[in-house]
Amino acid sequence: MSTVRRPARQGPDVSVVVIAYNDAERLPRAVRSVLGQSLRALEVIIVDDCSADGTFAAACELAEADPRVRALRLPANSGGCGAPRNAGIEAARAPHVMFLDSDDELPYHACKSLLLTAEETGADLVTGEVTRFFEETGSTGLWYPELFDDAHVFDGIRAAPRYFLDALSTNKLYRADFLARHGLRFPEGVHYEDSLFSAQALTHARRFAVVPWPVYTWWLAADPATPSITAGRHRIESVRDRVAVAGLVDAFLRETGNADLKAAADEKFLRHDLRLYLGDLPFRDHRWTAEFAAVVTPHLRTLAPEAHAALPREQQICHYLLGAGRFAEAAECARTLDRPHLAPRHVVRAAGRMYWGPLPPAGPEAAAGLDITGWHLDAQPFTGGPLRHEVAHIGPAGPLLRVLLHTHDPARLLPDAGPDTAELRVATTAEPLAVPFRYDPPRTGADGLPAPRTATIELDPRRIPLGVKGFRGRRHPVVVLGRMGLTRTDPLLVPGDLTSLTLHLARHRLRVGREERDAGRLELTWERTGFLGHAEAAAPRLRTVHRGLHRLTRRVTGPRAKVLTYHELQRLPIDDELVVFEAMEGRGYTDSPRYLHEELLRRGLPLRAVWSYTGSRSSYPEGIPLIRRGSWEYVRTVARARYWVDSHGFPVPYGKRPGTRYLQTWHGQAFKHMGFDVPGLRLAGAERRRLHRETVARWDALIAPSEEFEKTFVRANGYTGELLRTGLPRNDPLVRGHEPEQRERAAVTRERLQIPPGRKVLLYAPTFRDGTRGGESIRVDLDGLVRRTGEEWMIIVRPHYYERFTVPRELGHAVRDGREFLDVNDLLLASDALLTDYSSVMFDYANLGRPLLFYADDYDRYRSLTRGTYYDLTEIAPGPLLGTVDELAAALTDLDAVREEWAGAYERFRTRFNPYADGRAAEGVVKLFFEGGRAGGGGR
Repeated sequence: MSTVRRPARQGPDVSVVVIAYNDAERLPRAVRSVLGQSLRALEVIIVDDCSADGTFAAACELAEADPRVRALRLPANSGGCGAPRNAGIEAARAPHVMFLDSDDELPYHACKSLLLTAEETGADLVTGEVTRFFEETGSTGLWYPELFDDAHVFDGIRAAPRYFLDALSTNKLYRADFLARHGLRFPEGVHYEDSLFSAQALTHARRFAVVPWPVYTWWLAADPATPSITAGRHRIESVRDRVAVAGLVDAFLRETGNADLKAAADEKFLRHDLRLYLGDLPFRDHRWTAEFAAVVTPHLRTLAPEAHAALPREQQICHYLLGAGRFAEAAECARTLDRPHLAPRHVVRAAGRMYWGPLPPAGPEAAAGLDITGWHLDAQPFTGGPLRHEVAHIGPAGPLLRVLLHTHDPARLLPDAGPDTAELRVATTAEPLAVPFRYDPPRTGADGLPAPRTATIELDPRRIPLGVKGFRGRRHPVVVLGRMGLTRTDPLLVPGDLTSLTLHLARHRLRVGREERDAGRLELTWERTGFLGHAEAAAPRLRTVHRGLHRLTRRVTGPRAKVLTYHELQRLPIDDELVVFEAMEGRGYTDSPRYLHEELLRRGLPLRAVWSYTGSRSSYPEGIPLIRRGSWEYVRTVARARYWVDSHGFPVPYGKRPGTRYLQTWHGQAFKHMGFDVPGLRLAGAERRRLHRETVARWDALIAPSEEFEKTFVRANGYTGELLRTGLPRNDPLVRGHEPEQRERAAVTRERLQIPPGRKVLLYAPTFRDGTRGGESIRVDLDGLVRRTGEEWMIIVRPHYYERFTVPRELGHAVRDGREFLDVNDLLLASDALLTDYSSVMFDYANLGRPLLFYADDYDRYRSLTRGTYYDLTEIAPGPLLGTVDELAAALTDLDAVREEWAGAYERFRTRFNPYADGRAAEGVVKLFFEGGRAGGGGR
């Protein structure tokens, strides 16, 4: 961000109003976060809401220590945040104002970055991202990250009404004259005053700006004795305040001539305020839910119909059930909110429609309120359709826990014989306990409705691995089902009336109960007993002993100890027959290492292969020796192996001994900048650049798919070793895609994905965007694409493995999640066309000769704001660059025309980027590296 010159002025540039009540302990932390800002020209106004403890004394001490701090005290406690913030506004002397609560903090550059943005844009207010810090776990999360995906300047809220969701007042910087001109003040005597103040500020703002970085740190206390006002959702008074403030927002919009914004404000209330309480319904009793419904239902009837229509269908159903007084069903429905894989207990099919619940709806209002035909439950795949696993009963059976499982399957995903495999899994270490079980035969209930599938599972808690140090914490068992080579993992829910159990195990106490959050999962909680348990709960001296033991254990068993052991093991002779394979940092049996291993087996070479793994071992063929990446066995094996083969990189601390030969297969051509061409590495410190050079220097041989790869990837990483110009072994099946073996592989993949006969398959495989993991790479409007092409095409979405993505509930009949297929070749072979953006999968797919389409709606931004690219896609693309769903649908409708138009460009693309691809790359690499390599090892 450029620096803006402004006339010198006396006094602060920003007034930060810090409000406090009975918070003497945390107040200094909050104030220090302001005084330590990179912007020095600021003032802190502490407003104490007539605390009963030492808060005001702490405020006065802070004021005495720094002349930028002033301390004010209200004469009587106001009971909320409005009055103290208003007092701070009146006392502010700077041309810009911010707000901070005494239990939170401001990041280092918050004030300066917001101020510079305000000066650059002329905005009346600037808003930024909020980091939520969870004290109990030390983890963090972002507040509505989709609102802060990029820098924006909007000419009023009508340009971006979604920002009504940004209802906090504390993540914003305001012009003081803007607040004064509109008489903006917080309401007093009601909680959730931020919602009204923010709605008023956003509505009045002639222009507001958005910055995509955190400007506020919201601490969520671990101590239940110190909750914030917003954490009191269990109080009906909290509900009344939320509804009252929503009514004030409605009145404000109406009285100021902004009634056209009502739908957007109503949608904010439904998506945020009301949604918070709906998620808690499974944990509330009948009386509380009845009171809740009595408060919210009248207000729901006043909201704009388009606001209701914009909500997910399950939330609409929850609203209807509350209004109809069907509170138990409302709580059942609430568990499914934002969880498309979680099924209702019952559905009913009537007159070609499908409805939530066990009985056909009585009357048109109920039919409209409960209709779920749009979910297409009868066309859902095994991995994507909804199931619901519930604990019907759990109790001790001697030393065991006997669990009666009910599985509700309204989408009919499970065959009568049950899934191929079924397990209850509990994981406290890297190796979970898996308890196999079988379902009883399906049956019909006494009421004539399909009964849930049932199974009895006997879990032995003594068999759950707890590690050498024992375990303290919570875990949630899951149900893992397998069918046709695919697996799905689902939570195990618990009814509200479950009686908690306590079991006494060796060195541990185990509590079996229900999680009081999320969907209400079965929760196992371990506490240590014996010496370590006493140390945790005893005097500070004993806790110090415990921490010392923990540090000692880490030294003996942790990463540093493993690195030292690794170097000692290198004194032992090399095992000349041992090859360590690793693909995608241990994620599975895939990429070029897979096809090299298969070629070694085919040729019968006297070598012994071992594969490393992380997480699931399901992708590895039976009989292959496996070692967990990072384990002691991994350390021993890597230290003694003659050959290393991988597609990404073995751990940096494990240096390669002179006798080991390291084959780096890499995982594709380079389209975006790599190595030292990436600004983050090129401009990094000397130590980081040295480590990267040493990492590359370990490679004895690197597979090169083309001269272009040498000009880009090889040069950018400073690699000077042996190049195997064979093409990538992982592309061999694609080059031979017309052969019967590969055609059968494609057919099996389509069967596993449950692709209906006669439907074409579009594989959508976008690239990863640096710095994002929330599904931002999925830029195609899948709903719009399905509406236009769903009769002819099925869409398989294969995002990068870093990305989070869930197939929307309404699209499961036409969209498949392809991440269960670790080897992307399964999906490439099964598809009729590929849709990507800037992923290197484009180079692989060209070996198939099938149509390539590019959804490049953000191409200019991608090239300029990310790491940069080696090629201009508009010059090299072997297919059309599309920017709208209409363009994409038109291309899919007439692929023959696309093929004809782009035939020349396609052939030039293949010749340039896949010149060595002949379907025999694995054979060539094995001959050059294993059969032709020097037996004595790895010098260059």
